[in-house]
Amino acid sequence: MYIMNTDMIPKFTSKDEEIDFWKTLSLKYKKNCQEAQEELLEFQEGSRELEAELETQLGQAEHHTSVLHSENSRLKNEVDSLKEKLEQQYAQSYKQINMLEDDLGQTRGIKEQLHKYVRELEQSNDDLERAKRATIVSLEDFEQRLNQAIERNAFLESELDEKESVLVSVQRLKDEARDLRQELAVRERSTDVTRMSVPTSPIQDDNDKMDYSVQASLSLPATPLAKSANPTELSNVLGNSARMSALNIVSDLLRKVGALESKLTACRNFAKDQKARNSYAITENGNVINGNTAKFSHTLHTTSSYYDKTRERVIFPALILAGW
Repeated sequence: MYIMNTDMIPKFTSKDEEIDFWKTLSLKYKKNCQEAQEELLEFQEGSRELEAELETQLGQAEHHTSVLHSENSRLKNEVDSLKEKLEQQYAQSYKQINMLEDDLGQTRGIKEQLHKYVRELEQSNDDLERAKRATIVSLEDFEQRLNQAIERNAFLESELDEKESVLVSVQRLKDEARDLRQELAVRERSTDVTRMSVPTSPIQDDNDKMDYSVQASLSLPATPLAKSANPTELSNVLGNSARMSALNIVSDLLRKVGALESKLTACRNFAKDQKARNSYAITENGNVINGNTAKFSHTLHTTSSYYDKTRERVIFPALILAGW
């Protein structure tokens, strides 16, 4: 409320002037009071309207707040459930991650083992290939030596067959020579008996000379026959020349038999050396094949058995000849 200061009151010259002043001032204040009341009424009406509006807004706000509280509680419940689910999911994920890490570690270990195994297989494959090449080379060498042994065996078999035929001929000639010696001994005994019983004559002297020449020819086959004018002595000399040729044949056959025996001895020694070398080669190749792979075992066994048969063909006749 406006209060007038006493210093602002003017000085009046008369009462009427003072009354007019105060009357005018009272009307002014009255007017201001009415205006203030009107403003108050307007303010009260506005306040009531504003209060009603605010109450309405407050009700709406309270309703909205209750809705929000219910929504908040619902969301909190959802958050709690989601947290639980998240924790469960996190626990499951953690377990799965641990399991996957374990599986990954095992898989890496298996992978390293497989890489190591692959490297070992590659090394074994290289060793097997080298062993295969070495085995093929040794088998080729063995086949070559086996073919040479077969050829030599065939040659020795032909020589053995020839020796058998020669031995048969030698045995037959030995029998003939034995018969001839027996016949010669009988004739010498009959000649001695005749010489002791009958006086000597030129013909008997010639017969003695002929017998001596026959004996000399038998001891020395290269000595020429003595000439005789007697036809009977000539026929005897011709018979003795045939015997000489037979004895020469026998001596030649005996020399051939001795040469063949020396050759067979050399062949027997060669067969023994070949047997020792080939048995060492078979043992070495067998160790290589059995130590690295079993793929060539059948070939080696077949070749070894074939070589054993060939060796028997070489050694068995040599043993028979050694028994002779």
